[in-house]
Amino acid sequence: MNEPVSAHYRGGGSLAAKIAIGIRDAGLEPNSFRASDFEPIDEFHFRGREATLQLLKQLNLNQTSKVLDIGSGLGGVSRTMAEEVGVHVTGVDLTQEFCDAAIAISAWVNLGDRTSFLQGDATDMPFPDDHFDGAVTVHVAMNIPDKAAMYSEARRVLKSGARFGIYDILQGEGGEVLYPTPWAANPSISHLATPEEMSAHIMSAGFRILSESDSTSESYHWLKERTTKSPSTSPLPVTTQLLFGTDAAKMAKNQLKGLNERRMLTYSFICEA
Repeated sequence: MNEPVSAHYRGGGSLAAKIAIGIRDAGLEPNSFRASDFEPIDEFHFRGREATLQLLKQLNLNQTSKVLDIGSGLGGVSRTMAEEVGVHVTGVDLTQEFCDAAIAISAWVNLGDRTSFLQGDATDMPFPDDHFDGAVTVHVAMNIPDKAAMYSEARRVLKSGARFGIYDILQGEGGEVLYPTPWAANPSISHLATPEEMSAHIMSAGFRILSESDSTSESYHWLKERTTKSPSTSPLPVTTQLLFGTDAAKMAKNQLKGLNERRMLTYSFICEA
């Protein structure tokens, strides 16, 4: 199962090099940007950095906290946490190319000392028990069929009392999801759970759910504005088309319809180990 998921995100060639080339082709240098400038490509989850900050403020972190980012992708969530709170974040992601790009971007924005990234499986992570003071996972579980293993691993590596913030895409009541999407070109690597199933998995892993929220409407309006706004106000000259190619527009259209018809939902859970 892991290889098809990794292949979906991997693309061809070095992603870090492609980002750097795109920036330099615009007459700029990668190290001329702030961490937040990379949001269009490294926090391309619904509602972007805004959603990250909403999750972050509920995790009770401080500068001494060691935080885990499960499914860290290009490292945007990790860098936001490191920049906003001063924590050290360890990101783990299935796709090596994402880890390499995350390391490069962190170096460009001078956050390499507060973030580290390694390739790994969310259901079998290479960390000791009771190791982290907090954890997040953002738009990850939809690619993981064994959610029980994922959340059990998260509980294992978290200290007792640590908070775990989950922000994910879930199966809605409005029908089947339309493909392609950013996380799956077809249903073979898409494993959406309903809100009830997610809650059950989380609690069975030993977490207490402190709060949960449905942000589907907000995600729909955010995506609608993002896809109709022109030209982009971002200073970064590369977009998610670098990741998803010619399918990017169709993915956005499918997601808009899916959110509007509640075929897919965006949900957050704040949990305590």
